[in-house]
Amino acid sequence: MSTPQKVVVIGQGYVGLPVAMRAVAAGFTVIGLDIDERRVRALAQGESFVEDISGAELTSALESGRYTPTTSYDDASGFDIAVISVPTPLRESLPDLTFIEEAGRSLAAHLQAGATVILESTTYPGTTEELLVPILESGSGLRAGSDFYVGYSPERIDPGNQKWNLRTTPKVVSGIDATSLQHVQAFFDQIVDQTVPVSGTREAELTKLLENTFRHVNIALVNELAVFANQLGVNVWESIDAAATKPFGFMKFTPGPGVGGHCLPVDPSYLSWQVRRELGKSFRFVELANDINEHMPSYVVERTIDLLNTHKKAVNGSKIVIIGLSYKKNTGDVREAPSTRIIELLTQLGAEVSAADPHVSEHQWPKDAKRVDLNRDGIDAFDLAIVVTDHDDFDSRIITESKTHVLDTRNVLRGERVTAL
Repeated sequence: MSTPQKVVVIGQGYVGLPVAMRAVAAGFTVIGLDIDERRVRALAQGESFVEDISGAELTSALESGRYTPTTSYDDASGFDIAVISVPTPLRESLPDLTFIEEAGRSLAAHLQAGATVILESTTYPGTTEELLVPILESGSGLRAGSDFYVGYSPERIDPGNQKWNLRTTPKVVSGIDATSLQHVQAFFDQIVDQTVPVSGTREAELTKLLENTFRHVNIALVNELAVFANQLGVNVWESIDAAATKPFGFMKFTPGPGVGGHCLPVDPSYLSWQVRRELGKSFRFVELANDINEHMPSYVVERTIDLLNTHKKAVNGSKIVIIGLSYKKNTGDVREAPSTRIIELLTQLGAEVSAADPHVSEHQWPKDAKRVDLNRDGIDAFDLAIVVTDHDDFDSRIITESKTHVLDTRNVLRGERVTAL
């Protein structure tokens, strides 16, 4: 019986942990590498912080002996396949690829002939070949394409989606050459149902940015429409639902309090930045969408002020509860969540802000919001409730049957005291 191939997954977050678990299920020996010691300790104890990965699944992987969470690159020694799934944030509106660079340098010291390195992190076209490959070659003394193989495969993780997960979502794969593509595709063919090969890493890198720029621009469209529709006295939600009955030429997007997560607030800006750097032009759609979506939390606060004024109350001194903190329903992911900005603005105006969200852990909780449970007795104590994230496990009756007025940014509630965004 042959020894299972050794896979190193760098980054054990919302992207990397599902890859690690699927690789274990496919029979690989997996090293789950992460620089966050707290996270690694939790994983080693079978505690999953990713809703898509249950504690039972994680425990099973640990008990199989083929999954080892660690902070040490020494455990990567002798790897056959490495998957880099690290953050690529924006710093002062500029792409920060520090985590990719650090992962590449650390991997290079353990790179051996015949191994395959796959980048999954969102980035601009050209990163794999222009940044990662030189780092790997310099640190290993090996040559990409002949001694080892390199490819790019954009992540398509949608946290909380019960239908489309890592396994069922088609996986775009690429390589720096034909042989590298074969190795990248051969790996993912074992852990997902369908792979979609493209001709090069730049095409794959652009695919990810295109997908999220499409969403970003269309969300911005309905967000701006929601602002104008309210001023015109039109129910934008009803119009959107009506338009969605058209069986062709229309795709439904809905307004909200802003965009969050890594994808929408960050990914389109990578493309805009590269267009400006390489071509000296502005990507006007992206820049306009950024402006609109970034100002939605401010619009939520404006509507809050109007609603309180209607009931002869000022924001200053009002008790306001935020219902749902995460950027996406049924997850605890607060990266770039609009709730953070809403709380900040309300606090600056003198409001006493509390929040309810059973999915968000203590170490991610915003410092300016008191944690409360959503119960029938407690919600009556607030002057206003703002629904920011519509988790399925929130009891809507507790909200709608209370004496508190509600600003619903997701249009999920119905009641006399409920006002839609």
